[in-house]
Amino acid sequence: MERSDKHGPRQDEELKHETRGLVQGGRSTRAEEWRDPEPSGEDQPDADLAPNGTLAGGVPEGITAEGLEQRSELAAHLGKEVYPAYRDELIDRLVENNAPDRIVASLRGLPADTKYENVGEVASALGLGHESHRF
Repeated sequence: MERSDKHGPRQDEELKHETRGLVQGGRSTRAEEWRDPEPSGEDQPDADLAPNGTLAGGVPEGITAEGLEQRSELAAHLGKEVYPAYRDELIDRLVENNAPDRIVASLRGLPADTKYENVGEVASALGLGHESHRF
């Protein structure tokens, strides 16, 4: 039986593996610089997802744009693997990841005996709001 594809499943997997770091990490995955793809030339436009402007996501109901930004910054400094955690564990992680002092100070006001399961619970406790679920 002839395949209509240009290559088989094995090569598909190899190509998927090859581009995974570039897609997820947003940076080159090659150790040797000569293997990196060439940037666009001077006469070619830069690739952009929104060529006529910037991409801006919507803000879910129940949270403000500022609250969403603060929550994102908090999540970036905490990571996912810290949860579930108590306040002091979260503060230790923030200090370990060199988070700004204002973020660390905001968590110091949280109760020490409450266990937080995710960044949404921390954000709600800080008064940043909590988005409503969309169905």
